[in-house]
Amino acid sequence: MSDPESDFNLKVVLVSFKQCLTEEGQVLLDHYITSWKGLVRFLNNLGAVFSFISKDVVSKLQIMESLRNSPQCEHYTSLQSMVAYEVGNKLIDLDRRSRPRYPNSGCRTVLRLHRALRWLQLFLEGLRTSPEDARTSTLCSDAYNATLAAYHSWIVRQAVTVAFCALPTRKVFLEAMNVGSSEQSVEMLGEALPFIENVYDISQKLFAEHSLLDLP
Repeated sequence: MSDPESDFNLKVVLVSFKQCLTEEGQVLLDHYITSWKGLVRFLNNLGAVFSFISKDVVSKLQIMESLRNSPQCEHYTSLQSMVAYEVGNKLIDLDRRSRPRYPNSGCRTVLRLHRALRWLQLFLEGLRTSPEDARTSTLCSDAYNATLAAYHSWIVRQAVTVAFCALPTRKVFLEAMNVGSSEQSVEMLGEALPFIENVYDISQKLFAEHSLLDLP
C-alpha cells in the first residue's frame, strides 16, 4: 500500500490549474476546487503552522461544493457564469452591513480563495527565486503582508507573524514538494507557477470589472 504523502507531488497540483481554464478563458469551478484541495494537502503536509489558512480554505471549498450541488448548479459551472448570475440577481452584499444577507455567496467565497491563492503564489515564487540561506519566515511574511494581511485584524496579523517564525527551512519546503532535489523543485516552480498566475489574473480582471474586489 502506497504512502499518501509519498504519492503527493506539488507539480501535479500546480499544473492542474491549467485544467481550470478553457480556450476561451473561462475558469471552471470544479477544476478550481480540485486544484485548491491539492494545495491544502501541501499546506497540511507542512504542519500546523498554516492551519489558519488551510482551515479557512476548506470551509470555503465546502461552500463552493454546496453551490455546485445545489438546484442552481448550472450557474456555478464557471467563475464567469457565477459572477453573471449572482450580480444579475443581486445575490451579493456590495455594501458593508452588520448582518450580511448573502454571507455564503459564490463571489464572496471565491474572492477569499482568490486572495489566498495570491499569497501562496507569491510565497512559492519567493522560494523559487531566493538564495539557499533565505529565511522562509521572511519570505512568507512578505507574501502575507502583500496579500492577506490587509483583510485581517491586528491580533490575527501578530499571531500569524509569530507562527511564521516556526516555519521549516527553504530546503524542507522544496523537498516537501516531492519532485526531486531542491534544484528540481526550483525548476518545477518556474514551469508550473504560471498556471496559477494565469487563473489569478483572469479572476482578478473579472472581479475588478464588476467592482467585486472589496466585497465585505
